[in-house]
Amino acid sequence: MSLPDRLASIVMSHSRIVIAAMLVMTLALGSGAGMVEQSSSFDAFQSDNDAVEAQNYITNNFVPPGEENVSRVQVIVRNESGNVLSKESLVSSLEYQQALLDNETINATLDQQQPALGVSNLVAITAISQERAAELQARAGGLSDALNQTAGLQRQYAQLNASYQQGEINESTYQARSAEIEQSLVAVRADATAELSAEQATQFNASASSVRNLTAQQIALQRQYERDAINESTYQTRSAELDQQLQQAYQRGTRGVFAEQFAALQSQESQPSLDAQLQQLESMNESEVDAVLVGTLDPDSGQGMAYQLLSTQYDPDNPTTADARMMILRQEIATGNVQTGSASDVLIESQLAMQDVADAQMVEGDYIVFGFGLISDEITRSMNDSLAIVGPLAMLFVLLALIVAYRDLLDIALGFVGIIAVLLWTFGFMGWAGITFNMIFIAVPVLLIGLSVDYAIHVFMRHREQRQDRSADAGDGVRSAMRVALGGVGATLVWVTATTAIGFLSNLVSPMGPIRDFGIVSSVGILSALVIFGVLVPAVKVELDEFLEARGFDRKKRAFGTGGGRLGDLLSTGETLARKAPMVVIAIALVVSVAGGAAATQVDTSFQQEDFIAGDPPDWMDSLPGPLEPGEYNAKDHMDYVYDNFVVENSQGEVLVRGSVSSPETLHRIDEAQAEAAEMDTAVILSNDRADVQSPLTVMQSAASSNETFNATLTAADTDGDGVPEQNVEQVYDALYRTAPTQAAQVVHRTGSGEYEYQALRMSISVKGGASTGAITEDVRGVAATIDDDGASETRSAVATGTPIVNEVGQNELLDTVIQSLLVTLVTVFAFLAIVYRFQYDSATLGIVTLLPVALSVSWILGTMYLLGMSFNVLTGMITSLTIGMGVAYSIHLSERYNIELDRQDNAWEAMRVSLTGTGGALLGSAATTVGGFGVLVFSIMPPLQQFGIITGMTIIYAFVASVVVLPSLLVVWTRYFGPAETLDASGEETPAADATPSADE
Repeated sequence: MSLPDRLASIVMSHSRIVIAAMLVMTLALGSGAGMVEQSSSFDAFQSDNDAVEAQNYITNNFVPPGEENVSRVQVIVRNESGNVLSKESLVSSLEYQQALLDNETINATLDQQQPALGVSNLVAITAISQERAAELQARAGGLSDALNQTAGLQRQYAQLNASYQQGEINESTYQARSAEIEQSLVAVRADATAELSAEQATQFNASASSVRNLTAQQIALQRQYERDAINESTYQTRSAELDQQLQQAYQRGTRGVFAEQFAALQSQESQPSLDAQLQQLESMNESEVDAVLVGTLDPDSGQGMAYQLLSTQYDPDNPTTADARMMILRQEIATGNVQTGSASDVLIESQLAMQDVADAQMVEGDYIVFGFGLISDEITRSMNDSLAIVGPLAMLFVLLALIVAYRDLLDIALGFVGIIAVLLWTFGFMGWAGITFNMIFIAVPVLLIGLSVDYAIHVFMRHREQRQDRSADAGDGVRSAMRVALGGVGATLVWVTATTAIGFLSNLVSPMGPIRDFGIVSSVGILSALVIFGVLVPAVKVELDEFLEARGFDRKKRAFGTGGGRLGDLLSTGETLARKAPMVVIAIALVVSVAGGAAATQVDTSFQQEDFIAGDPPDWMDSLPGPLEPGEYNAKDHMDYVYDNFVVENSQGEVLVRGSVSSPETLHRIDEAQAEAAEMDTAVILSNDRADVQSPLTVMQSAASSNETFNATLTAADTDGDGVPEQNVEQVYDALYRTAPTQAAQVVHRTGSGEYEYQALRMSISVKGGASTGAITEDVRGVAATIDDDGASETRSAVATGTPIVNEVGQNELLDTVIQSLLVTLVTVFAFLAIVYRFQYDSATLGIVTLLPVALSVSWILGTMYLLGMSFNVLTGMITSLTIGMGVAYSIHLSERYNIELDRQDNAWEAMRVSLTGTGGALLGSAATTVGGFGVLVFSIMPPLQQFGIITGMTIIYAFVASVVVLPSLLVVWTRYFGPAETLDASGEETPAADATPSADE
């Protein structure tokens, strides 16, 4: 007795013990299903490579202190028929920001120092700054007048002294007038310092004393020159010195007194409150707003940020008109991290509330809230909505298919119980193993439903065949029939399970964790299906059938496809073609496969989170019952619009520079790279005709333009005047951190405290959202190559990274996964089948014959992907291994049945006919249910699942067609050259059959 026969006998002899044990296992494993966590993160698909490592380094080290958990939300304001730069629109944006602050859910997440930044904020802040600057200038002008009065009074005093010395006035007059002048000086100082702080008053008084003293020196110098006491040269030199000193005294006594206030106007950290900004804009008329707007958007104004907040379609020649602009909201998130792809519930809820506020408030224009929390929410909802739709539809289709195939309520119910048990085992394993449910795992339930039904149909149909068999050694009792059926089909199911699992496990070669997890979970699922439908369901079925038959119910049913008729004739087509023209069938299959293989080389690869963002569901879904009706999905349309029209934070090419970052040569290389980056075809060109490039040099230039102290430091280090330091680079970095610490931390990474060590530099280039990742990668790598020393004496490395580059690397790795998993599956399955058939039928070549139709169907499915315009993504990229892993099951079933019938019939044609009408019927039933199960994925909300459903359904169809049409011809050729050729006569006609009764064995 074979091992499958012995196991079948044990199950049938101890069915109740088996049922109890299996139920305990189901409860134990199934309890882990509740521990499965869900994630919409796409970062988990990233593998270890230079681009990802560099991106992680930038994420971890180029973040200003206090901004580690800051998430930025982009709010797009658009009005295609209006003007988003009008006073009304700008005021409306500030009112919207105020409404966000008034919302507790949102306000709790906002950065309190700088919650929002938009064109409306820049205009309001600029207007306030201009007014404050004018006020300070007026006050400084008042102090200047006071100093002028001081100088004038000093001249009066000098003239009084001269008159007294020349005897023109007596001492009494001199004393009286001298006292008047001193009183006037005291009064001037008192008036000038009345509204000054004590420190400011002290500084002004010191300057006034200097002005008085220097004025006296000027008068004395003039008199010496007039008396010829000094020559003209000495006079000119000394006079120039006194003029310079006097100017400095005036500077200290006027603007110098308000130095802190002037500095605060240029500082982002002392911005006026939102209330002050709103009041400012409301107090201005339209022409005043336009005037400030024009100045703010002047390319030479230093407000480069303004152009990043405007659409790239903005026309600088019409500066006060635009149809779209952007606000950036800053959120401080306590949990979750946008960089690692995990969004906290708080982040999601707050961003949803932002859109609700915009929808509820009568804002000017259309507001689009675009943030990671909203994207994460839509991906999660689309996963749940997809499951809610395709799950019931898959079950409904399977139910209809089983009604047609089984025509028996009990068998249908057992099939569903088995499916539920398989799902419990699989998801329970995920929970116990700590495997996270992500986007691609939505295919697992549908996959397991289809495969479970496949197993159920083969077991049930073989059991029915066995009960109809009237041969002397068959026995038609429920239990004995199931024992023989399991013994016959058991080995085949084991081989099918093994080859399918090999197909799934071939994904372990992938560098992407979720794809490896998918392979593991799917393998566990198919093993669970073997155990459930090979042990539990048969044991339950015999118990119930015996119970019912003991009470007079007839449980004998006809196997699907064995009753003759049109279906039997259709299934016999492969035998007819194999009899008449086997070589023609094989030749046609090869030609089609070659064409499919050529088309396969043109299939694109896509690796980006955008693939999983749902579009707007079709209108007919609005009529689905409440629990099945999907929500609204806008993120994809919003993303397309934002990427096409604005600078996006995650649409950047980046270069990480490490090594000799304090070398002047490195900065000169970066200077060259900046010029090259600005010429990239994929670079975003802002509406001011400049590329959006950020580097240590751009930050230095920006800081130097607004800070005189840093400008002096940079100028001293720049010995040739090209804007790049040639010496004292570390001191320049130190000064940059003191002047603009937030901006410096984004481009220069340093460690230590007090004594700093500079570790790395960063360059970022905004790239076009619609540009291909391949073109972006090529451009940014070219920029990085300009900086990299390429193994020269200086140890300096430059690595291209950024989201587009990481995605491009992921695409290449995904394509490698497709090829590697295909090769691994082909080689492993071939070796497995060759070994199995060598020991079972003494013919390893039968393994090649069995696998060949499925291998050919791989090229068919890839050609179909090309014709349908589908690309490889993280789901469809597994199709090659799935095609072999799942498709070979059909070939194994038919090859097994054919060889068993060949021994029994001693006639190849009759063996083929019985195999095709017997096993072929079961294959047709399982193919129909599997195709239907996967076909319902077209109703998924997520585009990759729709594609996966279509392509997997086509895979099953091709595998079935290859098995029942191409495989019979291959088996005939194999029989003629490697098998029992005596079963075929020369003409291809049947030889007398020993027994044409359908076999009970397989």
